[in-house]
Amino acid sequence: MEKTQRVTLGAVATAVLLALGGCSGMSTQGKNTAIGAGVGAVGGAVLTGGSVLGTVGGAAVGGVVGHEVSK
Repeated sequence: MEKTQRVTLGAVATAVLLALGGCSGMSTQGKNTAIGAGVGAVGGAVLTGGSVLGTVGGAAVGGVVGHEVSK
């Protein structure tokens, strides 16, 4: 993994952890959406080699899946 990919992955992972720390007042569905978006962003970044489009696309898909799982 090249340096740019490691930095991107680290930044996304840090953002996800910080965002989840503020979830105490959220509904279960909101938490699942946030977790899904975070996991999707990391997955998209890894699968596309740190591509911005892959990261954003993964976050979008993950958010939708997380939202729908809690229904």
